Amino acid sequence: MAKIPDDVKKAISEIRPALVATAGKDGLPNVSPKGSFRVLDDEHVLFAELRSPRTIANLKENPKVSVIGLEPASRKGWRIWGQAEILTEGAIFDGLSQEFASRGKVNHVVKVKVNEAVAF
Repeated sequence: MAKIPDDVKKAISEIRPALVATAGKDGLPNVSPKGSFRVLDDEHVLFAELRSPRTIANLKENPKVSVIGLEPASRKGWRIWGQAEILTEGAIFDGLSQEFASRGKVNHVVKVKVNEAVAF
């Protein structure tokens, strides 16, 4: 597990949405935008899943994930690689469910243990 550098934390807070890339056991890639992406602590990031069944299906088969945020005008951004855990209950799930209630039902919260994180 890697500690998320401060420059990556700052970039995550400023650049939205994040683009989350997953692949199932068949290797077919999927990319999905996540406006809820954020830093949880020094070693984890997370996002709420409201309408991304393919992302969740892929993560159930293969928990490896890559995420990128890019500000097109400046070409500045960040990238994370890690291992996902799907949450369907608990304090983190309940908090994001309340926060995003006006946008729809939160089906899952994905917590990612960061293996590598870079800003560019």
